[in-house]
Amino acid sequence: MKYLGNGRVIVASAVIILGIWSGIRHRMEMASSAAAVLLPARGGDTTLVLDAGHGGEDGGAVSLTGIPESGINLSIVLRMEQLLAFCGDPPLLLRREDRSIHAPEARTLREKKISDLHMRVAMVEAQENAVLLSVHQNSYPNSQKRCHGAQVFYGKVEGSQVLAEQTQALLRSTLDPENRREAKPIPDSVYLMDQVTCPAVLVECGFLSDPQEEALLRTERYQTELAMVLTAAWLQETADGRLNQGGYPIQ
Repeated sequence: MKYLGNGRVIVASAVIILGIWSGIRHRMEMASSAAAVLLPARGGDTTLVLDAGHGGEDGGAVSLTGIPESGINLSIVLRMEQLLAFCGDPPLLLRREDRSIHAPEARTLREKKISDLHMRVAMVEAQENAVLLSVHQNSYPNSQKRCHGAQVFYGKVEGSQVLAEQTQALLRSTLDPENRREAKPIPDSVYLMDQVTCPAVLVECGFLSDPQEEALLRTERYQTELAMVLTAAWLQETADGRLNQGGYPIQ
């Protein structure tokens, strides 16, 4: 974001530009709510690392119409990259293509999955002052009740919970007011989140097993809206100073 003499961001201009870029005029009230937290970007002390979950042969969960989550995850992350670049806060992407990040010697699907996770951890750990945001989609096809709504999970490093709660609250207030899910600690079994030593959150953007939500998640419009909200949540935390003024134990 650009500053004026008083150091305030021209929020109205940002909303107009983002609205033109995304092409979602009928959801401008959502954009306005998200833009309210598009405060001045940080000074460069931390780097947001964006992880589009899965990729390549590992497509992750599959939607009701046969779409793997890996492509949806990547689409949201690429939109976030553009928004953050516009705000003067470029992120680091672990992948920007539909591929697995595995070592050349990995041959079987199992070997590729294990290697991919190890490579992602190494990439995050190699980035100084990193904060990880991993994008995924949920699925619970055998449930007898309707499972829907985004949910944010946080890692064990201090600072993760605050960012997760901010993200969960903004997802609820802008996209899904009926969503009563709360941010929760992520199980130790999620290797990437368990192994990184920086603040980390994982966002399950919705349920591919729910017909209504799956239809939304497949649209470019909703993917853009998710990217806007996730970007706004990140900028709010950095503007508040908790990621670069001693609130979080940045490496």
